[in-house]
Amino acid sequence: MGYGVFIHRSDSIYDDSPAERYQFPSQYLGRVQSCIGDWIVYYEPRKVAETRGYFAIAKIESVVPDPTASGMYLALIEPGSYLDFVNPVPFTDASGAVIEQGVLNEQGRISGRAQSAVRPLSPNDFNRIVMLGLNESEPLLPRAGEEAPGFGEQQVPFEFEQSRDRASFTVSRIVRDRIFRRTVLRAYSERCAISGLRLINGRGRAEVAAAHIRPVEASGPDIISNGIALSGTVHWMFDRGLVSLADDLKILVSRQANDPESIRALINLSGYARPPERPSDRPHPHFLQWHREHCFKQ
Repeated sequence: MGYGVFIHRSDSIYDDSPAERYQFPSQYLGRVQSCIGDWIVYYEPRKVAETRGYFAIAKIESVVPDPTASGMYLALIEPGSYLDFVNPVPFTDASGAVIEQGVLNEQGRISGRAQSAVRPLSPNDFNRIVMLGLNESEPLLPRAGEEAPGFGEQQVPFEFEQSRDRASFTVSRIVRDRIFRRTVLRAYSERCAISGLRLINGRGRAEVAAAHIRPVEASGPDIISNGIALSGTVHWMFDRGLVSLADDLKILVSRQANDPESIRALINLSGYARPPERPSDRPHPHFLQWHREHCFKQ
């Protein structure tokens, strides 16, 4: 087992779903297999406009041949392991120093290894990237009056347990919820996607929550495309299936609602949910379909 870097871009030609699977050709089979049972870091190349750099972690559960494409394989992601970084990590820091030291040759220059779509990652580089990516220097607080678990206590640190020559990485549910809230609210500019309102309380915190489209309890991953920013009342209605979204983000109101006109009064005038700026952060049709089939009261 060992850590790895997997290159992924939002406009990829491969059949990737970062929180669920990573498609790759046979030439990388050995490298990917060496990561089974361990953590990988997703990286978006520098040549991509507005690149996120190193943007997430996930754990490889298994590798199987792709049944839909000859000569291709799928790295299956362990459910519940994917996590977007609070702070995407650039390839180089402010001083120009390369974050991933393993891509440097003996002369200290960037080698061709940096171009590889799948490459091994040393424990030191892994730890450095993860600590930078999950550093919450300005954590978002819950809305006024909320008592979300963990927010009123000292922040739970990232747990790195040294085991022989490798580090195993675990993140508690409290930390994951905090990070998910931060990344989703930032993607939506702290504005409710359905009502369009951006309300700030007296403490300077947004009166909006980060909702999972497919809940964690139903194997919903902590990826931004499975999240949506919703105000309190709208969040309640979304969780109870009184509202949902079509794949084009048209807002759907349940015909079983006892007061549909009042619900429509809370919806922004366009009738469509406001999407994040980055296309890759938009609610994924796969998760929206799950919500319509399992939560929405048709």
